Amino acid sequence: MEPRSLFCFGLGYSAMRLANRLLADGWRVSGTCRDAEQAAALRTQGIEAHRFDGETPGESAWLEGATHILSSVPPSAAGDPILAGFGDILAARNDVTWVGYLSTTGVYGNTDGAWIDETASVNANVPRSQHRAEAERGWLALHEQSGLPVHLFRLAGIYGPGRSPLDNVRAGKARRIDKPGHQFSRIHVEDIATVLMASMARPNPGAVYNVCDDEPMEPAIVTTFACELLGVEPPPMTPFAEAAKNMTPMGLSFWEDNRRVRNDRIKDELGVELAYPTYREGLRALAAEA
Repeated sequence: MEPRSLFCFGLGYSAMRLANRLLADGWRVSGTCRDAEQAAALRTQGIEAHRFDGETPGESAWLEGATHILSSVPPSAAGDPILAGFGDILAARNDVTWVGYLSTTGVYGNTDGAWIDETASVNANVPRSQHRAEAERGWLALHEQSGLPVHLFRLAGIYGPGRSPLDNVRAGKARRIDKPGHQFSRIHVEDIATVLMASMARPNPGAVYNVCDDEPMEPAIVTTFACELLGVEPPPMTPFAEAAKNMTPMGLSFWEDNRRVRNDRIKDELGVELAYPTYREGLRALAAEA
């Protein structure tokens, strides 16, 4: 029997967690990255890497033999570069058993803190999330028109090794912004891989999944907890109106949405048990690993 094969458009932080697990299980893994140095490093790990900058054309031969395909490449105002460069190639494939597209819970927009699930309307209100919503529509259209088995995964704020509030505290970059009641959902990068593998084991083309932990929380509270774990004094609280004056447009856009996201579907349909159901378990584990 031919080994199962995953092709990743965008071998980045989240996709590599999945790739490493599958490599350990004997899968063939290939995919794209942006520069030659990264491609060389990936090849030393047993990954067949191809350079793709989203502008120069890719090659259909890259996908030969792939049974599973994941795209983590973000769209821009010009659209989704994978749909633009590979949409026709993907539409012609009838031997792919699973396709995953990594999106964001930002497509829901602002709900003023109300709880939402996958049945909520897509109402993105910042350009970054609007581009994601448009890309989602493109991937679902590809599924509906060609039968490509596409699944959408709406990820909350991603954290994990090297990318967490603990790292911000250690680097002296942590802030506590005082905006009571404004909560964010999060997800540990290892739990993302768990969800993707669960979906690959139980394909349900056209399905949409929220990928987040059980407990949205105000960022200031999470930062305080990170400081406690590291035994340092937390930074002073800064009123949001004051902090906003020094934010970039991108940074400010993260504070324009306030929502709490439910994750029942990944548990009920995929049988997922999160290793890090809240930020507390996730940060404790990261602190212990340091």
